[in-house]
Amino acid sequence: MEYKTYKNGMIRHGLYNTRIHKIWHSMYCRCYYKSTNGYKNYGGRGIQICDEWKHSQGFINFYNWAIENGYEENLTLDRIDVNGNYEPNNCRWITLKEQSRNRRNNKRITYKNETKTLAEWCDIFKVSNTTFNDRLERGWTIEQALTISTKGYQPKVNKI
Repeated sequence: MEYKTYKNGMIRHGLYNTRIHKIWHSMYCRCYYKSTNGYKNYGGRGIQICDEWKHSQGFINFYNWAIENGYEENLTLDRIDVNGNYEPNNCRWITLKEQSRNRRNNKRITYKNETKTLAEWCDIFKVSNTTFNDRLERGWTIEQALTISTKGYQPKVNKI
């Protein structure tokens, strides 16, 4: 990308109104401006942006990283560790569906020593989230709730 740096440190890159610049700007605002919607979930929790993406050439560095690491118009920026900072080794470009599965409030379930979100397990076993939760409320085990697909089947529930 071509850009011009002025004596006062300002940079003209010609990408101000692009989607990728809006993503970078939103990331910055969520982390550093208390008046920004969502600040409490980012900057308010201590989430920061690495120096490489933050200072005078921050957007240029972010842009170059994004282009080299799979940025596409239909993808969103995601932090792999939801409690980690915005930095190259903790960010990736993924779909909205994938990103919705990397939230702090997701219900995570361990089945056969493997932990996934409820949505992931339900996709694998072709069971709706509602059906799964209803089955658990009726006393079914996680395995029964995920794997039994016979309509009307009522498994034996151990009473406590």
